[in-house]
Amino acid sequence: MALQQQAVQKNTLYVGGLAEEVNESILHAAFIPFGDIKDVKTPLDQATQKHRSFGFVTFLEREDASAAMDNMDGAELYGLWADADTWFERQQQEEEMQRIQAENRAAMQEAEELHRKKMAQEREGEKEDETEVKDDPMARAEAEVLKQND
Repeated sequence: MALQQQAVQKNTLYVGGLAEEVNESILHAAFIPFGDIKDVKTPLDQATQKHRSFGFVTFLEREDASAAMDNMDGAELYGLWADADTWFERQQQEEEMQRIQAENRAAMQEAEELHRKKMAQEREGEKEDETEVKDDPMARAEAEVLKQND
């Protein structure tokens, strides 16, 4: 299992990589040797009503949480080894990736909009040039001379 102390509450540990069979009672029993436990939570997936392979253990004392972290990080519980990444790190990476993707989408949309505007302006400019030539006898004569010289 992977353990990480939350920065907000240094007496709360994130416990990742939990096997499906692990419940709050088993998690409590695994961590009680390190000190008095205030709370154990394993958040449930709303669709399956099973825990989402992680939980939180809150100790009364920071020192107990630290001892549990030192001794249980990477430990095996019910035959499941935690991967090296922690849940918090993965969450931060996913959020950063989503932020970057959103920025890229916004930049692409802005570039596409600028391109559309530029193309529309060019088309308008071509129409204006054609209109000017049709309405101005001198411009019409110049255009004809240019065509003959080409």
